[in-house]
Amino acid sequence: MTGRDGGADLAPIGEFSPVVILVRPQLAENVGTTARAMANGGLFHLRLVSPRDGWPQERAWYASSGADRILDAATVHETVADAVSDLQHVYATCPRPRHIVKPVMTPRGAAAELRACERRSLRTGLLFGPERAGLDNDDMACADALIRYPLNPGFMSLNLAQAVLVMAYEWWMYADDTPPRTLMTNETHVATKGELENFMDHLIRDLDACGFLRNEQKRPGMVRNLRHLFQRGEVTEQELRTLHGVVSELSHGRHARRGGK
Repeated sequence: MTGRDGGADLAPIGEFSPVVILVRPQLAENVGTTARAMANGGLFHLRLVSPRDGWPQERAWYASSGADRILDAATVHETVADAVSDLQHVYATCPRPRHIVKPVMTPRGAAAELRACERRSLRTGLLFGPERAGLDNDDMACADALIRYPLNPGFMSLNLAQAVLVMAYEWWMYADDTPPRTLMTNETHVATKGELENFMDHLIRDLDACGFLRNEQKRPGMVRNLRHLFQRGEVTEQELRTLHGVVSELSHGRHARRGGK
């Protein structure tokens, strides 16, 4: 069974990335959207334990938005024990721990441990339960630890793909070095101090000419405030060129009006 157009060019990222294990999934569409969520976070290995409607199911490929290769490579297992038999650490997602004595961690904490296992070349898995009931006690007995999502206690309902996406996101972000904030400058660049000073000279010269800075006592503070305004905002070179044009045009218009009187 393959996707209709082959889907995205997906492949495992790292030999020891976590295996996503769906225990008794009920809807093929949920399996497909799970594959889509996995692809978002760089996860590839998918195992299905006793899917209710059997496997493969065409609807899963339709719902995967091109994550076909994850579904193509998915394996089916009769029991959780069989699905985790070759793994060394297993984590079970569980919204309501049922009187079980196990470590409980957040998705972020679990991602840190999963990455540590990856560095040690250990194989890991993430268990997700059926859509309606979640994992039962026997399922969780196969896990080393439980993962509980710290969501709004008044409404903690997630669908299967959302639950997988949270873990996939935390897994990906733990190793991601994207800066938390950048400035998109496109074809220009953040202005240099020299470019800013050149503009300030232009601006102050015209402000003096029009009489805006005529109050000698207030002039230093007004000029200083203008410098603070343009220095703090990472003005781009393109924006400065526009401002140069604005100042020049205002000056030109002022002179034209005077000449017309």
